[in-house]
Amino acid sequence: MSNFGVFFKYWAESDGIIIRAAPNFLPAQSKIEQGRWFWSYHIRIENSSDQNVQLLTRHWIITDGRANVTNVDGEGVVGEQPVIKPGGAHDYVSGCPLATPTGSMQGQFRMRREDGSYFLAQIPKFNLIAPASAK
Repeated sequence: MSNFGVFFKYWAESDGIIIRAAPNFLPAQSKIEQGRWFWSYHIRIENSSDQNVQLLTRHWIITDGRANVTNVDGEGVVGEQPVIKPGGAHDYVSGCPLATPTGSMQGQFRMRREDGSYFLAQIPKFNLIAPASAK
């Protein structure tokens, strides 16, 4: 699916929330000779439920090409805890450095419905793969 010129190859659905992901390798931000590869990733959160939902926290599981795992937890996304109306969406872009030219990211957002109940929306696992010219 494409939105804003972005091809979202990865997606997952949880409790009426669809999360799409599109990673992009950034050679200009990478320092390959120093063992640092950098990706941006575009996340789109779509609300197909019948209630407003608010994104409260994030939990990321980042795995590099050597199977080293880093867990990242925090409030909201890029400084926001957006409320997403039924039929609405929230987009954001962030970044991830790795010490290897390949890896993956996955995780979950803790969400609250307007009725006060909580649930976890799964972030699909997506691959971070630098092009052969950047390895």
